[in-house]
Amino acid sequence: MLIAVPLIITMAVGLVLGVRFVSERTPSLKLSAHRSGVASAAPPASGTASPTATPTPTAMVSATPAAAAANVSCDIVVPANPLTAPGLATSYQLTGANGMSPAASGCTENNPNLNAFVQATILNPATGALSVYEPLVITQGTQAAVAPAVPALPAGAVVTIDFGFNGTNLTLKGATGTTLAGAKCVNGLPGSIFGQVSFCNGVAFFAAANKDIAAGLTVIPANGTSAKTGRACPTTRSFTMIDQDQSDNVTTQYLVNRNGQTAQDNAANAAALAGATAINNGSDNALLNAFLEPTLGCAPFTAPDLSNAGSPGTSQALDELFAAKNQQAPIALVPENDPMTLVGAAFSQRKANLYRTSVDQPVIMRSQTADTPAGYCQNMVNAASLFLKNNQAVLATGATPVAAVGTNLFTFLANRLNMSFTNLNCQNFGLKNPVTVTLNGTGAASAATINATQQTVTSTAGAAGAANPVAPRAPRKGQAQTAGWTPAPMGK
Repeated sequence: MLIAVPLIITMAVGLVLGVRFVSERTPSLKLSAHRSGVASAAPPASGTASPTATPTPTAMVSATPAAAAANVSCDIVVPANPLTAPGLATSYQLTGANGMSPAASGCTENNPNLNAFVQATILNPATGALSVYEPLVITQGTQAAVAPAVPALPAGAVVTIDFGFNGTNLTLKGATGTTLAGAKCVNGLPGSIFGQVSFCNGVAFFAAANKDIAAGLTVIPANGTSAKTGRACPTTRSFTMIDQDQSDNVTTQYLVNRNGQTAQDNAANAAALAGATAINNGSDNALLNAFLEPTLGCAPFTAPDLSNAGSPGTSQALDELFAAKNQQAPIALVPENDPMTLVGAAFSQRKANLYRTSVDQPVIMRSQTADTPAGYCQNMVNAASLFLKNNQAVLATGATPVAAVGTNLFTFLANRLNMSFTNLNCQNFGLKNPVTVTLNGTGAASAATINATQQTVTSTAGAAGAANPVAPRAPRKGQAQTAGWTPAPMGK
C-alpha cells in the first residue's frame, strides 16, 4: 500500500527562491561542468523500459484543466529499498496528490512547474571515497526513455537521498509499508511537511562521512580564493549567497524525449535520445555551482557520478560537506523563519532542527542568542549587500539563471535578496531592505541599487518562536501569480 509520511498540507508561505533555471543547453547556462550538449534533429530512440516501483493501485480522481493548472502539490512514490543499488536504479514515480492522476493534477515530469528530482550521495566507509548518483523520476503510468544505469556500490555503502521539487509541496509515499521508515526518510513534521524538499538517511550518512573525515579517509578540499574578488569563494552557508530558504533542492538534471518520457542525463543517453531536452530543479546549489562560482573563478566540490560513467558530478550533500569544512563566520544555517521550517505561520525549533540534522547542520539550542531569525536577517542584509555592491561589475558579466527575474547574474541576485528580505520578515527586526530594483518592460530586474550601510537589529520580537505573518509564495517562471502576492519584482 501507499504510505504517506507525513500528511500533506498546502503552505502558501514565502517566496520560492529556488526558481527553475532555464533548461536550454547553452554553454553559459548549463548546470554543471560535466553536462554536455544534447544532439538534435533525429527522431528519439525508443529506449528500454526501466524497473519501477509497484504500489497498490489507487483510484484516480479527475480534475478540470483549470484545477490542474492551479495545482501546486504532488506525490512521489519511493521504490522499495531505495538505499541499495537495485533501489537506486528503480524509477521513482511522480503523481498527483490525494489520489489525483498525473494528467488531472499536472504532476508530470515534462511539466516544468511540477516536476520532481532525486539525488543520491554515496560514501564508502572503508576508504572514505564519495560518489554521486541521480535516480530517475518518471511520470506514473509511463516508462523511462532509457533504463537507469545500475550503480556498482561498495560493500557497506552509506547512501543519502535528497529530493527537489519545482512546485510547492512534494509528499513522499512508499512503494511498501516499510519503505520510508526503512530508509529513514524525513518529509517534515506530521501535518506540516517541509514543502519542496525531503531527505532519506541524511543523519546516518553525515555521521559516517564526518567519522571518515576525522580519520583522514575522506578529504574535503580547502576553499579557494576568487581571482575576481580576492575573497574566499562562497559556499552554501555563506551569507553572501543564501536566500530565505537555504540548503534546499538538488543539482539533478534529466532528459525528456518528445513523448514526455524521462531518462538520466548522461552522455550515452544524450547521444541516443536525439532531440531530447534537459529539465532541472530550481536549486540554490545549482545557482552556486553553475553560475556564481564560474563567474567568480571558483570551482564546485565534485565526485564521480555513477549515473554518468564516473564523470565529475555535484550534489547537495557534497556542497554541505564542503561548507561545513570551509565556511568561516558568520555561518548561515537554516533559520526558524525559513518558510520550509514554519508550522503554519509560527516558528518551530523542532521542525527547523529536523531540517538541519538532515543537511549536517548543528541544532538550535534554546540558550543560543546569535542563531536566531533576527540574526539571520542581519547577517544576510549586511553580508549580501556588501558582496553585491563591491562586486557588481564582476557579477554583471555572469549569465542570469532566470531571465524573468534579472537580466544578468547581478540583477538576479539583487532581486533575490530584495525578495528574501520581505519573505523572511526582516523588517520586523528593525532592518531596512538594502535593495532597490528597476524593472524592464517584461518585469525583470534590469538594474539595482544596493545600500551597503551596515545595520543592527533593533527588535527581536518573535525571535523566540511567536507566530509571524508570512508573505504568500510567489509564482515560478511561467506560473500564474498567487493571489495576495504583491511585491513588485518577481522573485527567485
